Amino acid sequence: MRRPAALRWTRKPWEAPAIGEGTATEKSGRFLAAILALVLAALVATGCGGSHQDEGIKLGNIGWDENVAVSNLTKVLLEDDLGYERVEIRTEGLDSAFRDVASGELDAFQDVWLPNQEDLLGGVAGDVEHLDPWFLDETKQGMAVPAYMDVSSIDQLDDTNAQFIFGIEPSSVMMRDVARGVIPAYGLKQKLVEAPTAGMLAEVGRRYDAREEFVFLAWSPHWMNQRFDIRYLDDPKDAMGKTNDPAECSTILSGGLREEDPAAHAFMDALALTEEQINQLEQAINEEGDPLAGARRWASENRGVVRPWIEAAKDAR
Repeated sequence: MRRPAALRWTRKPWEAPAIGEGTATEKSGRFLAAILALVLAALVATGCGGSHQDEGIKLGNIGWDENVAVSNLTKVLLEDDLGYERVEIRTEGLDSAFRDVASGELDAFQDVWLPNQEDLLGGVAGDVEHLDPWFLDETKQGMAVPAYMDVSSIDQLDDTNAQFIFGIEPSSVMMRDVARGVIPAYGLKQKLVEAPTAGMLAEVGRRYDAREEFVFLAWSPHWMNQRFDIRYLDDPKDAMGKTNDPAECSTILSGGLREEDPAAHAFMDALALTEEQINQLEQAINEEGDPLAGARRWASENRGVVRPWIEAAKDAR
């Protein structure tokens, strides 16, 4: 629809006025410039200009179930309770997750296992902020069998009918320890199988239900410890070294996040879960069949758990 003649531009709005054009335009221009200056000053003063709330937060996810659970819970609470426009969860390999947080491509990676990943953390220590552990209980990791198998130690495995050790992604320290340490130390006949964690767990479920004999890599926190009756095997030769010891689960943040987005920093710094809570969160995700739906349901059922994290973020703004 054409504008009335009185409202049509006689020149482009960005063009300089002709000589002799009225001073009202100059005054209104100065007035608008003053308003813009005040708005920009207010943004700087409140810190909104450097916040990720509108730009979005980027979280790394390597596909391990506790990482899926915690990153989706973080996304749900930042978006639903703290008003973030977008929290993106990016699928990463373990090595690249550390590199991308260090470079600023990611804002956070929430599944750092120490001492397992101490070499990776050491390589980026000067470019990331390492938070205190978010997992409040003691982890467990190692080789395991179904409880119906009559073995309790790795050195008994060759006396079983187990043909395979079902493993996970090759970047895992447990995979390295089993391949380079455990198998040669005990002379095991079983074949180590690499697979994505989800694929390994599907194979474990199938063989467990059929009551077959097999070995697999297990860890806690993880829902497998509730779904299956399993036994972690003793390692009398300590072939897995530090991996036999309890680990810490923690978060690394990009170096500038504390200043650029104090609310997101405070939220992830405050986040803390017990083994029972992370297992229930993973269970909710499995029951819903969708990580976001499961995390959102768990958050709604556990407001007393998540409220301090949300309040910490609000206080930091």
